[in-house]
Amino acid sequence: MDWQTLLCRERLGKPVASAEELGRTPFHKDHDRVIFSGAFRRLGKKTQVHPVSSNDHIHTRLTHSLEVSCVGRSLGMRVGEMLRDELPDWCAPADLGVIIQAACLAHDIGNPPFGHSGEDAIRHWFHKAARQGWLDPLSDTQRLDFLNFEGNAQGFRVLTELEYHQFDGGMRLTYATLGAYLKYPWTSQHADNHGYKKHKFGCYQAEYPRLVQITDKLGLPLQSDQCWARSPLVYLVEAADDICYALIDLEDGMEMELLSYSEVERLLLDLVGDDLPETYRQLGPRDSTRRKLAILRGKAIEHLVNAAAETFIEQQPALLSGTLPGDLVSHMPEAAQRCVLEAKSIARHKIFQDKRKTLHEIGAYSTLETLLEAFCGAVNEQQSGQNLSFKHRRILDLLGNNAPREDWDLYASYMRVIDFIAGMTDLYAADMAARIRGINPG
Repeated sequence: MDWQTLLCRERLGKPVASAEELGRTPFHKDHDRVIFSGAFRRLGKKTQVHPVSSNDHIHTRLTHSLEVSCVGRSLGMRVGEMLRDELPDWCAPADLGVIIQAACLAHDIGNPPFGHSGEDAIRHWFHKAARQGWLDPLSDTQRLDFLNFEGNAQGFRVLTELEYHQFDGGMRLTYATLGAYLKYPWTSQHADNHGYKKHKFGCYQAEYPRLVQITDKLGLPLQSDQCWARSPLVYLVEAADDICYALIDLEDGMEMELLSYSEVERLLLDLVGDDLPETYRQLGPRDSTRRKLAILRGKAIEHLVNAAAETFIEQQPALLSGTLPGDLVSHMPEAAQRCVLEAKSIARHKIFQDKRKTLHEIGAYSTLETLLEAFCGAVNEQQSGQNLSFKHRRILDLLGNNAPREDWDLYASYMRVIDFIAGMTDLYAADMAARIRGINPG
């Protein structure tokens, strides 16, 4: 791979590169298109880790995405400065920063309600549906799209099909930004045997032609059938997400009174050492732990960004050849790597086991099961050729103009149901499921 090709400014769905405006590059337009999309706005009411209404300071998918985008921009610009002599003449370090920033903004845009438990609930329901024969008419590869439902693949569909220019390029982002977004440039048939993050894949069969188009334009090497090497820029997006996820989980853990300040402080001080901001040294016993943590967290992110950028440059030959194993964090210096991995371990053992989170996750299964049973049941009746019952006709009416038509195949019809349900916020999904069950939430 080479930077001239990887940083392609052309847009999906448009034959020529978009004209630049004064002070606004094609990559700035990508950033703005994500920000102003309905799918991005709805992240404000989707779970990050904890239920969205439990505490005003707790992160949602929206605040998480914004923070990841800030770290990603810093990381991209830092790498851009270090690569300045290798970039195309027209590409400044700031351009690299905006590409990563835009991709970071979009990295969770396809996540369903209730976070990762929502993803698992959808997979769980389709496995049950498969045992009942509901997926029998689908091909093996189509069936895997539902059995392995994945927010990253749904996000790719949102970006390339659903938002703005519907089924005509979607947001029509630049190929460079789409390449940076594509953490898993392979289809569901590789979800379990790719060897990188089990169950993960980035493209449904429905968008496979788009994936081919993007990988061809960016020069991503084909590794096996329907599976390509990742763009080097993906590693920067992934690192920004890892940095924020690790540190912000700890911050939320403190807000939920699941962690003490001393636990979090010890971890961050181990990373930054004596490189403490003067403002932190001046803090007194009457200053809040929230303020102390904010200052210390900022310095920790600076250290992690520098470590990730330097690692990216060190690993550039492997990145450009598509042979780097694992993610960027696994190749970072020991202190930085230890900070991220220990933070994730603390979150896994002390935060994710919280009873409030557990109840929220169980509720996600009930809610999504009700919705999928109702909408897929209506689709099945429509596919059978029978006259739709009044109930199922009214259920499909809820999809509006996006309701599947009688002459569509089952795969396309189920995909429209997934588009509708995955796009819901937590509260909207819970409210609709309750009403379908005959309960008025009041």
